[in-house]
Amino acid sequence: MATAPAEAQAPIRPREGVPRLSNHPLVQRWSALCRGIEGRIRHLDLAPDLAEDVGSARWFRGLATFLSLALLAAAFWPDFAPLEAAPLVRIDEAAQREFAAQSLTAQRRGATSGRHFAAESGLVLRLDSAPERPQVELAATLGENDSVPRMLQRAGVGLGDAAQAASLIGSAVSLDAIAAGTRFDLMLGSRTSPSQPRPLEAIKVRPRFDLALSVERIAGVLGLRRAPIAVETRPLRLQGVVGGSLYRSARAAGAPPGTVQDYLRAVDDVLPFEDILPTDEFDLVVSYKRAADGQGEAGDLQYAAILRDGRPRLQLLRWGNGGGFETLDALTGSQQSSDGALLTPVAGHVTSGFGMRRHPILGFVRMHAGIDFAAPWGSPVYAATDGRVSFAGWHGGHGNYVRLDHGGGIGTGYGHMSRIAVTPGMSVRRGQVIGYVGSTGLSTGPHLHYELYRGGQVVDPASVRFLARRQAVDPGQIAAFKARLAQMTALKPGTPNGYLR
Repeated sequence: MATAPAEAQAPIRPREGVPRLSNHPLVQRWSALCRGIEGRIRHLDLAPDLAEDVGSARWFRGLATFLSLALLAAAFWPDFAPLEAAPLVRIDEAAQREFAAQSLTAQRRGATSGRHFAAESGLVLRLDSAPERPQVELAATLGENDSVPRMLQRAGVGLGDAAQAASLIGSAVSLDAIAAGTRFDLMLGSRTSPSQPRPLEAIKVRPRFDLALSVERIAGVLGLRRAPIAVETRPLRLQGVVGGSLYRSARAAGAPPGTVQDYLRAVDDVLPFEDILPTDEFDLVVSYKRAADGQGEAGDLQYAAILRDGRPRLQLLRWGNGGGFETLDALTGSQQSSDGALLTPVAGHVTSGFGMRRHPILGFVRMHAGIDFAAPWGSPVYAATDGRVSFAGWHGGHGNYVRLDHGGGIGTGYGHMSRIAVTPGMSVRRGQVIGYVGSTGLSTGPHLHYELYRGGQVVDPASVRFLARRQAVDPGQIAAFKARLAQMTALKPGTPNGYLR
């Protein structure tokens, strides 16, 4: 890029010998005059406080300023005269009808309910009322704390037909036994006048899994027709890998939500979820009904197990009149133990040890200051050794709780019991029943929470050796339990849509 010559880059300077304009006498006089006027205006008080020096020249000067400003504001005051609306445009009759069809005006003032697409002629006739459909098909659902007659009336069935149809259905199955959410398919006929309800033509309902009912009007009279449904009932076994979520994996295998909840509760009563690995397998058996029309219905959970490396780590079987789950170890009362100073407080097996763990209800990790023994509901709880009852009653998350002092700074605690059999201050002997297993307080199922105190501080109960207390074992019951367990494990895994995979 070319550079400008040195002369062009030099600053412009006035030529010597030429007088500056600011030095001219006229300019200097004008500047002096302007500075004088500016000084006078600056010292002139045009807006003085009218509350001071009333009647003075300064006060009148301020009054003149006020009046001048008021007159100036009045001169620019706006005109509030009403504005005239634009003149109405005359529209033809067709446009008026169009406006009337789309307006929100009352009908008595000319509004209509819609535009007319065609003029009345030999092909188009005006109808005073729209014809009704000869039949109406709809569905109604029985709600909670509802009754069949009220539900039918809400659906549009007349009072007499609703009562008669409910009576016919009640002759086949108790109306109170129909579960909420049951669907009723209705068909209503044509009515004689708009003020009358439509007559009931037919109702189809399935009040039970093995029974379908239909109410039909034949020759003007309602009648009931029963249609029994063949149902096959047999156990259904579902298996799968635990993965990231035991619940989602069981649902993906086809287990209904209620069955999965029962399975989780049964397992959690015996085995903490923290001890279940993602590579473990779940195994469950549920009683399953399959109808001839292809519908299925799951019943009660019969068997729940956790498998690790193909071998059962936990096996639970629904057993006894109470409908609870039992393990073979709990039924026989077998557990690892040796001679020691304290007696095992209940005939059961350890499900959760002493130390930090994730609480099954609260959901966060905290200290578990004891040992949990899985045992059936109502199993007797025994005193570990001789002592005196220092506390017996409700104890927060422990539920029904008993504390025994054994002397020498040693104490034991027993929580979550269903019933307490001792009172405070009472002396107990080693092996005496002090309560019964329950699930009170923060508990997911029947078990005994056992604590050991030394010098007022909780210590690991596993630090002492126990003497196991065995229940009387019925050999016939043990044999029946093993036979039932063999039946469950012999079933082939399947899916709800087809019993076998």
